[in-house]
Amino acid sequence: MRRTFTWLPWILLIIVIIGFIGWQQITKPKAPISADGVKLPAEKVEPLIDTTRTGGVVSYHAAVKVAAPAVVNIYTTQSIQKVKHPLFNDPAFREFFGDQLPDQFGQGPDQNSLGSGVIVRPDGYILTNNHVIAQADKIIVALNDGRKAEAKVIGTDPDTDLAVIKIDLDKLPVLPFKLSGNEVGDVVLAIGNPFGVGQTVTQGIISATGRSDLSISTYEDFIQTDAAINPGNSGGALIDVAGNLIGVNTAIFSQSGGSMGIGFAISAKVCQQVLNSILRDGRVVRGWLGIGLQSIKQDNFLSSKEGVEVAYVEPEAPADQAGIKKGDIILKVGNEKITSSSHLRNYVAQQAPNSNIDITVKRGNEKLVLNVVIGELKKQNVDANKQYIPLPR
Repeated sequence: MRRTFTWLPWILLIIVIIGFIGWQQITKPKAPISADGVKLPAEKVEPLIDTTRTGGVVSYHAAVKVAAPAVVNIYTTQSIQKVKHPLFNDPAFREFFGDQLPDQFGQGPDQNSLGSGVIVRPDGYILTNNHVIAQADKIIVALNDGRKAEAKVIGTDPDTDLAVIKIDLDKLPVLPFKLSGNEVGDVVLAIGNPFGVGQTVTQGIISATGRSDLSISTYEDFIQTDAAINPGNSGGALIDVAGNLIGVNTAIFSQSGGSMGIGFAISAKVCQQVLNSILRDGRVVRGWLGIGLQSIKQDNFLSSKEGVEVAYVEPEAPADQAGIKKGDIILKVGNEKITSSSHLRNYVAQQAPNSNIDITVKRGNEKLVLNVVIGELKKQNVDANKQYIPLPR
């Protein structure tokens, strides 16, 4: 009897183990069976993110190593002329003071400013912001390798806030343009000289592409980023993780003057067009229609994504000669569907003067296709919105 009770716990343990194994077999997922009775492989669910990878990006050192040497610091000086008081023309006054005139009544000291730039050609051409070098008497470019050189202005384009300057040095690093494939969510790096502390790299993502209608400049095609951009970053590079130039940093949205996570870079496509035009023609040549635009009225039964309304037509302008009238809705230019006023303005500006292009308009209940000979833009005013701050030099 005592021996029976000795073995009983072991027997119960064996029964529990056998029951557990049997329960696992019953609840185990079975392979699906097709209509003809053939077993199919069980469905395999892939994780959204492969957590087994060990080769993910842990550093952007390689991209910075490639790009940083081509990003330069720009220092400018500007002499401040101060008006002499009429009293200094009095002979008695001048006899008393001689030539020892107080500085505040004559030429003042030089004003120093700083910014950034990007070397885009091995023969020394540099892209920067127009507001970085505007009215500068002297421009000094400092390279990452310690070299310095005085730069000369090749051309400026206030309508995009871009400028091209040149230095005469050899063995210069260059940043290649990346014109497409930049998507929202991509990691980007901003390189520049914020507050003059020295070359600095900040990291963020692309927050938006194709930003326009911000009243920062006349022709807008901005990449928005949350990478920290501050005064001194003007004209610096926005690069991808491969070290390609995707934009030139130019403005921030700020109520304090510092970074608030909303920065804007001029897209590489615009940068390249301005660079090529300045080097080819000595200035930026743009197409022109001679019309004013406004938002589409509600009674047109069209959404804001389906064209723009002509507010006025300048007499004898290309649009007037082609028969475009006030109140027309411009739907397409060539094969390009127009989605906004800035879209139309930018598209026309990229067309070569004297080229022919078909413009599709809606007039009343009918659609018309009008052929226009593109003119050349001679002058354009810029209306700045003070909330959007071009980064100080």
